This record gives sequence, C-alpha cells and structure tokens, in this order.
Amino acid sequence: MVREDGKRNFVLVEDDGEETSVFSGKYPRQAALKAARRLHPAPSRDEIDGHATLRLRERGTDKVHIYEGWAWTEEKGDDAPEWMDDYVTRSNVSKQGIEHLEE
Repeated sequence: MVREDGKRNFVLVEDDGEETSVFSGKYPRQAALKAARRLHPAPSRDEIDGHATLRLRERGTDKVHIYEGWAWTEEKGDDAPEWMDDYVTRSNVSKQGIEHLEE
C-alpha cells in the first residue's frame, strides 16, 4: 500500500517465516539498503567475505522482493558533522528476484 508521500512499507522476512522489522522507501531497493546496514559489517569494502539474503515482503501485497546484501565500514568524510562517529556503515544490495506468496 502506498502512503500519501509515495513511500511503501516492506517487512523483513526471516528464514523461519517470522516478520521482524519494517523498512520504508519509495522503491524496494531503498528498504533493502536500510536492512543491509543492519548486517554485521566487514572492516572495509575490500574485505567483504559474504552476502546475506534479504527477503522483504511489501505490505498489502503478496510480493516478496529478494536481495543479496552486504555491509562494510569506512571513515566518515571530511565534510561530516562533528557529532557523527568516526566510522560509518555503508551497504549495497543486488536484486535476485520477486516471489509471490501463496495463501
């Protein structure tokens, strides 16, 4: 279901079928990037050793968007505000497909 501001809600589906967290975005990829930032990050972009499968069900539909995601940490930029931590978590995702749930 699309909200007035154009954003949609996506629920993270665990391996056992339990729905745990809700991420929002105009596109499924935005929600997947937010979910990927919660993964255990690699020390740097060059040291990424594995990808996690992220399954995001769009609320109000039977669509499950499947992504491979990974995360890493890097130093904050020179233009970052003082209050920000010295290291930030970055993420990336790759879409694997869409499944439709059967009722």
